[in-house]
Amino acid sequence: MAPAPIDPAPIDPAPSTGGTLSDPLADVPAWLRPMAPVVAMLAVMWAVEIIDIPLGGRLDRFGVQPRELAGIPGIVFAPFLHAGFGHLIANTVPFVVLGGVVAYSGLRNFAVITALIMAGSGAGMWLFGSSNSVQVGASGLVFGYLTYLLTRGFFAKRVGWIVGGVFVALLYGSMLWGLIPRHGVSFSGHLFGAISGVAVAWLLHRTDSDDEKLHPYAGLTSPSGDPTTG
Repeated sequence: MAPAPIDPAPIDPAPSTGGTLSDPLADVPAWLRPMAPVVAMLAVMWAVEIIDIPLGGRLDRFGVQPRELAGIPGIVFAPFLHAGFGHLIANTVPFVVLGGVVAYSGLRNFAVITALIMAGSGAGMWLFGSSNSVQVGASGLVFGYLTYLLTRGFFAKRVGWIVGGVFVALLYGSMLWGLIPRHGVSFSGHLFGAISGVAVAWLLHRTDSDDEKLHPYAGLTSPSGDPTTG
């Protein structure tokens, strides 16, 4: 006599953990998700500075060394290196606020703007920085974000962005005094970061109110990737 078939027991789905491996931001409110790249960069800055404590600041040698071939990689590394926690703390709040405003224009936008400002500020430090020095700090990025936000509305002819720029100026306009040379401060990083911010605003938004189809970077002017109008 053949045994009776046994029905397989139903398998209950695994309980939800509130997120997935493919989406680590699933539990983060949607309105906070654009801040992820800013928080990630800031976390790297703080982690590097903590690691540098037992090393006695030796990581700072990887910053920009003006006109030295060995200092060229510092263009990438310098924003994540700081001359002590006082320096890092001074950069943290404006980096989060200004970088956060930029990040809300979309991840691709933020990546392009950040990369171009880093390149411009770092190249300026390498070409014009003080000899026999090492230039470190995220201030070049901060100045670049500041001038980008101050000027993009004028290039795009967008009233909302211009008004936003006015609020940014009220909050952080006094930072522009940092463009005045001072002993022990990377004036070239501040200056070329600020210049880069204006240049990036012009590059990305100069034709927002004209024929955007002719503008190779028009797709970077909105989070959705679609061209926007002025």
